[in-house]
Amino acid sequence: MYLGRPTRPQRTAWRRTRKAARILCLIAAVFLVTAIGLRLFDIQQGPPLAAWHTYVPEELDRDALDRGSWQDYLAREKKLFVEVRQHVTEQLEPEDRSESNRYFSGAVVYPERFTQDWNRSYVLEPDADPVGAVVLLHGLTDSPYSLRHIAAHYRDLGYAVVAIRLPGHGTVPGGLTDATWEDWAAATRLAVREARRRVPAPRPLHIVGFSNGGALALMYAMESIDDPRLARPDRLILISPMIGITQFARFAGLAGLPAILPAFAKAAWLSVVPEFNPFKYNSFPVNAARQSYELTRVLQENIALRQRQGSLERLPPILTFHSVLDFTVSTRALINALYARLPANGSDLVLFDLNRATKLGPLFRRGVEWSLSGTLPGEQRNYRLTIVTNASSVSSDMVERISEAGETRLVERAIGMQYPREIYSLSHVALPFPVNDSLYGQHPDNIEEYGVSLGAMSIRGEVGALVSGMDTLARLTSNPFYPYLIKRMDGVIPR
Repeated sequence: MYLGRPTRPQRTAWRRTRKAARILCLIAAVFLVTAIGLRLFDIQQGPPLAAWHTYVPEELDRDALDRGSWQDYLAREKKLFVEVRQHVTEQLEPEDRSESNRYFSGAVVYPERFTQDWNRSYVLEPDADPVGAVVLLHGLTDSPYSLRHIAAHYRDLGYAVVAIRLPGHGTVPGGLTDATWEDWAAATRLAVREARRRVPAPRPLHIVGFSNGGALALMYAMESIDDPRLARPDRLILISPMIGITQFARFAGLAGLPAILPAFAKAAWLSVVPEFNPFKYNSFPVNAARQSYELTRVLQENIALRQRQGSLERLPPILTFHSVLDFTVSTRALINALYARLPANGSDLVLFDLNRATKLGPLFRRGVEWSLSGTLPGEQRNYRLTIVTNASSVSSDMVERISEAGETRLVERAIGMQYPREIYSLSHVALPFPVNDSLYGQHPDNIEEYGVSLGAMSIRGEVGALVSGMDTLARLTSNPFYPYLIKRMDGVIPR
């Protein structure tokens, strides 16, 4: 249909629209060029990449993981560590042969000098016939070390434990430049297959996930609803689960754009720092942030879709432990994107509050001292909510305030524990570690076991003397309420 010639006002409006679009494109281009320039400047200021950043071990891909067995995975894993020794440890530059480098065979933090290298997958068997099985999934940049205390507890209760090293982890940070969340999901399926092979149904099957592992545990549980080939878990226990992360991770890929040029290979890294922790990477590649964002995006979409379809009714009960102040993952996403959508299936959410008895209010950044107004009892929920908090604003004595599912009434009970005066909150990384953990504990049982006790450091002195920034060393790495966490877990673990 012929609409006729545009009128003069129409032509004027179109010209203005095109001009505005060109201006916006120019502004966006200037912004992008400026951002890339600042990124390149920042890259050049940091230390150079080392062998453990540039070497990428060849892991099994998702198809091989789905086809393979536990023994296949262990065989490949053993080969990976041999290759890391050949390509990294034996190729170190003289300046990298230091006591604080986990990749130097003469260092006190060299993992292979310990009685057990907790970077590797492992299985624990009880003394008698197992009463059930549990799969443990560690977090991003982490290793199976992070859940070893919970593994021992399950084993003592008669469970067979399968703790897998997720692809890209435990070897060198460069491994995370190539890993994908689909690889981690395939490794999760492999670990569950092995757990069910060792302990067939109907004996209970649990999955415990920490941080990124929590997202993988939940993703697997939803996949098992539709796929009869996947063993259905009877219970999920999530610790600081990565249900949502900051929006920065959404655009992390842009930060790595300059890495397409060899001269700017460091752009593939958000941080390049010394590797002094024997069981966790300190350096962090852009790809790791991107994969975490993609995993949480797909996970949240999956939760919302299944809520509309009604299939969340078939999820197992979920018990979650989480710190209200969590710098790594989103507390609001945990509540709004997951728990607010759950059916009434016996799920629990336990939140550890910040220490209300400290007098640090003026020193907190704006928005940090979150009031919990959105999570305190006052409306009916499909899950039981527990807030572990101070009995009053001037007391270090701790109480649990519980709102049962379907009720608005609040029950308060003392837990017989106190918030340590020197701690203002828990942290994302602290929850699965007791205070006597040799590496991360505030009061380690064996301060010499792993060459360094990161959690016991309470240090003051001049700046610029240490191999790591003070933020890393000041972060709380163990949980003063770990006995409470274990007690709550015991309430859902069948004997």
